[in-house]
Amino acid sequence: MKILVVGGVAGGASAAARIRRLDEEARIIIFERGEHVSYSNCALPYYLGGVVPKRESLVLMTPEAFKSRHDIEVRTQSEVISIDRAAKTVTVRTAGGEEYRESYDKLILAPGADPVLPRSIKGIDRKQVFTVRNVTDVGKIRDYMDAVGAKTAVVTGGGFIGIEVAENLSKAGLHVSIVEGLEQIMSPFDYDMVQYLHKELLDNGVDLYLSGMVSEITEKGVRFTQNEEEKEIPADLVVMCVGVSPASSLAQAAGLETNQRRFIRVNHNYQTSDPDIYAVGDAIESYNRLGCAYGNLALAGPAQRQARAAADHICGRTHNNRGYIGSSCLQVFGLNAACTGLSEKAAKARGIPCEIAYVLPSDKVSLMPGSSYLAFKLVFELPTGRILGAQATGRGDAVRRVDVIAALISMNGDLEDLKELELCYAPIYGTAKDVTNLAALVGLNVLYGDMPQVHVSEVRGLVESGAYIIDVREPGEYAAGHLKGAVNIPLSQFRNRIEEVPRDRPVYLHCRSSQRSYYALCELRGRGWRNAVNISGSFLGICLYEYFNDVTRGREPIVTAYNFN
Repeated sequence: MKILVVGGVAGGASAAARIRRLDEEARIIIFERGEHVSYSNCALPYYLGGVVPKRESLVLMTPEAFKSRHDIEVRTQSEVISIDRAAKTVTVRTAGGEEYRESYDKLILAPGADPVLPRSIKGIDRKQVFTVRNVTDVGKIRDYMDAVGAKTAVVTGGGFIGIEVAENLSKAGLHVSIVEGLEQIMSPFDYDMVQYLHKELLDNGVDLYLSGMVSEITEKGVRFTQNEEEKEIPADLVVMCVGVSPASSLAQAAGLETNQRRFIRVNHNYQTSDPDIYAVGDAIESYNRLGCAYGNLALAGPAQRQARAAADHICGRTHNNRGYIGSSCLQVFGLNAACTGLSEKAAKARGIPCEIAYVLPSDKVSLMPGSSYLAFKLVFELPTGRILGAQATGRGDAVRRVDVIAALISMNGDLEDLKELELCYAPIYGTAKDVTNLAALVGLNVLYGDMPQVHVSEVRGLVESGAYIIDVREPGEYAAGHLKGAVNIPLSQFRNRIEEVPRDRPVYLHCRSSQRSYYALCELRGRGWRNAVNISGSFLGICLYEYFNDVTRGREPIVTAYNFN
């Protein structure tokens, strides 16, 4: 059997290697239009900041290594320009312009996606404008930085690549600005959770312009519109990270079925509309098992699983296609962030009734060195308690906690399952009641009606409307910063002062992270109060939610002083 693979990065290289493990006799040829094959595309931004010191380290395997180790022929700088499905051949163009045909029994398309370069932006073709797709791209950026002695950079787009590029350019000593068209960076995260990342960028000297639309790249900078105001910021170099589009033109020209967004349609086994042609990776349409709809997930992990499944099917093995749930993570300077499944906004957009548990406990026992809060948001379905998604941000191990939720989602777990989940514990790693277990307990209290709550996004409206808010922290904590207009009834005095709490109007309770205010809520409900509501996230969550917009918009804070500890 002769198998041709178009694209030699995560999906293509993985499919080829898997086929070789299953079929020692197959002839396998990989065509890669770029200079390198099997490179670490996820690590590309880290070369810019020196985290990966050598450019050649990004290349994981050479064509020679593929041949000697796997007996797979790799042809770099060879672009497949057309497919003749009837003749079962492809036409290949070499770097020198020579064209030739190659026959196949099975064909795997793994072309990936191309960075978007909006042609509506004036000056988009200037020499200081770059994209990030491969090793050659980051090499050009690094060479240009050194050649011109770059001091300033603008990154357009606040997705995974944009944020990683911005952080690494900042670590390389450049003053970096990010221009993002939406009201937040990192769209997989909810608006409340992404405020932590906004603040971290601001604290590390990265200027963040949200709701900004770039109109022109000039010789010395970038012009954009933000809130109907025209602005210009200096930029020695500009990195365009506004998104990617599927590299599906080859498939379309061959008459293979694509969707309205030009992603290649595949079946359960990753076969295209031609059963002898398979497709995997960033260019294909895949199934979102939680949203119950087809979508696209441009991540290396899913691409490798798809590649293995396609290779198995070619070699006569069965595969159970469960779709994707969407798990991802990143580091932003000192913060770790991760998410999985559906965000709250995504669940509501799909019409799924849901609620959240939002907790800010210590990521490890508080007396351990390096202990810090971990913001954790759990999204669950109503009324079943089925877990839909989670997001975590903090200086501790956010990724491990989200991985726990990803595993539970894959097994259709609910809040009761998470409550009883037994996880590893030692004081230097976590707490006896892990962050994830705690979120489940809070979620069950919400689900069963034991803890009425409002979210941090609602607190500004409460303060500005003169709502009755009780701060149950101790007097010293209150004096160091509190919500304007809040009444201080410390939890240590709460039982003796409970009659001070009104019964004839809504009462909102908070502490630092919502644990003490939950205790106060229980005392009130146990004595007949039915008008008390807990503020999810409490004072720490409020400060973190409000800070970035207060600073960048110049608006009046609702706190007398911020507290981020």
